Amino acid sequence: MSALAYLAKSRPLLRPQSFKSISTFAHLRQEAQQLEDPSPDPSPPPLPPNPASGSPRYSENWRSSAAADDGALIPLGLGFLQQSQASRMQLHSQTLDARGLMNKFAEWMTTQNWEDMKQLFEVWVRSLDKNGKPNTPDVDLYNHYLRANFMIGVDVSELVELVEQMEGYGISPNSASYNLVLKAMARHRLVDTAVLLFERVLQKGKEQNETLVDQESYDLVICMLLSVNKIDPAVKYIDLALKSGYMLLPDAFRSFVQKCVSNRKLDTLVSIIEKCKKMDENKSLCPPWNQAIYLAEVAMQWNNSDLAYYALEFMVKWITRGQNSNPPDLYSANEGLVVSALATAGRTYSSRLLDGAWAILKFSLRGKKLPNPESYLGKIYAYANLGSLEKAFVTLLEFDKVYGNTDREDGEDLFSPFYSLKPLVMACSKDGFATLDKVYYQLENLSQANPPHKCVAALNCVILGCANIWDVDRAYQTFNAIDSAFGLTPDVHSYNALICSFGKQKKVPHLKLCTSGI
Repeated sequence: MSALAYLAKSRPLLRPQSFKSISTFAHLRQEAQQLEDPSPDPSPPPLPPNPASGSPRYSENWRSSAAADDGALIPLGLGFLQQSQASRMQLHSQTLDARGLMNKFAEWMTTQNWEDMKQLFEVWVRSLDKNGKPNTPDVDLYNHYLRANFMIGVDVSELVELVEQMEGYGISPNSASYNLVLKAMARHRLVDTAVLLFERVLQKGKEQNETLVDQESYDLVICMLLSVNKIDPAVKYIDLALKSGYMLLPDAFRSFVQKCVSNRKLDTLVSIIEKCKKMDENKSLCPPWNQAIYLAEVAMQWNNSDLAYYALEFMVKWITRGQNSNPPDLYSANEGLVVSALATAGRTYSSRLLDGAWAILKFSLRGKKLPNPESYLGKIYAYANLGSLEKAFVTLLEFDKVYGNTDREDGEDLFSPFYSLKPLVMACSKDGFATLDKVYYQLENLSQANPPHKCVAALNCVILGCANIWDVDRAYQTFNAIDSAFGLTPDVHSYNALICSFGKQKKVPHLKLCTSGI
């Protein structure tokens, strides 16, 4: 009998009694003898049979919960006795099977009751089921136990030991089990240890012909490597993940873009982007809008036309998404960025970047505004450097149609063959008179089209091109054709180009004639 129950039954006997002395000696005192408790000592509840399974979980005695006996101070039926945490866990362990325990864990996960999950699992695996057999978890149930330990914040070494103990229950760790360990290592920034574990799991999977790592596993290792600026090892695992058909998670892709840009590994970034574009799983990957803009700026600064083009592609994706959202979220590329892209296309001889830059400009303007003169000049410069003179002059005709008759203060300079159109003049005279004749006949054909396309600025480029190759006769013939063949009026740039041609040959009388014409 417990001490508390014994004291409860002995209270009437401990009350003070009045005794009468039967001795004549004052110093002699006789004490009354206490009555023995007539109720027998209750025997402890019987032990359940110890299973002969050989499992180390049953090397200790097991008591089942028993109802309170008659000696309890507060009867259980009155509902006043509050169960302790241990008794509550014991009750759950004896009433829940594996499915019930999984449901209980799902309930506690919503309230983040991780400590109770851990304790209940540990009690449950030491209990017997309704058939008197040991409770055995499956891998999913054990992973919930691992997650509870991870959320509580147990040490990485302890979590690794728990994974190793899974074999004692007849189950093998899967990718979710190892991912929890990798997450714990990421929390403590144990990057090298995580890589070693990942390599070991990869090797184990090859030996067992199983897949023990998944998309999340690669993502965890890649992000850890990038966090410590180990870009080359990260690229190795990104390649491996792509070859395995996995999708790069957006966070990993965003971090990879940032690290490559910060460390100027632009070609590496281009190669990974190209591999992702070839896969259906990864072709939709896109960095945030601001990161795409920064990526474009860095690519142009380093004259990387491929990366600049991909950055503009990312921006087009954002513009398209915004237009299709409800309500619409309108993104627009800065026109200055487009002008820089056109200049980069000209420097790097990239027709793809040129077309992409002009396309995103049209996307951004949405037909509500015309491109600025700088955009047209950038496009002309790019075409001229690429040697696409036909497209360059078509762009010049379009440029003249939009801005040729405006009252801008810089109107004359916009169409000057000595300044703004100088790249086109240099391209015309690069291969001598053959190129100049080809351009002239192209302009002549365009002037006879329906509707006709003609402008003085294009002919001025031919005149100055003739001056550059010291061909005064062609320069003078082209000057006369402005009026006679094209029906246009020479402007100040026409005379200046012709004067330049005469000046190179030191034909003073002709110079005076041109001066009087002006």
